[in-house]
Amino acid sequence: MALRALLFAVLMSLGVSHTASAETLEVYKSASCGCCGEWADRMEDAGFKVVRHDSDDMNQIKREAGLPPKLASCHTAFYEGYLFEGHVPAGDIRRFLEEKPNARGLAVPGMPAGENVPGMEVEGKRARFASYLIPHSGDDAEVFAIHE
Repeated sequence: MALRALLFAVLMSLGVSHTASAETLEVYKSASCGCCGEWADRMEDAGFKVVRHDSDDMNQIKREAGLPPKLASCHTAFYEGYLFEGHVPAGDIRRFLEEKPNARGLAVPGMPAGENVPGMEVEGKRARFASYLIPHSGDDAEVFAIHE
């Protein structure tokens, strides 16, 4: 376990994806979190190849990835060397991958709920939430997209 964590940290610090395939969205989640599985299902529906990993220590994964705590949510995913935290819509991920802004990835902090939140759908309720750019250093996050 310690060797895996060390390898993960080295690869992330070099900007190298630790995924089995460059086209694979690697999703780390708690085994007991249903919304994380639902989010992964939505990503598959959007055309991503998804590999799910259950973890007993999501905080460690977030720390090793360098995620600022204020951007944390329930699951953490990696794609082509980028970090995607929480209930980020597939459209935001696709736009991020096309534009390649100067950021480590995207985050939707917390767990907003509404019919427009992938994996946190609540019929008849729309949530107002934002996807934030994950900075390379520090924790000042810039809004990437607002969803209403």
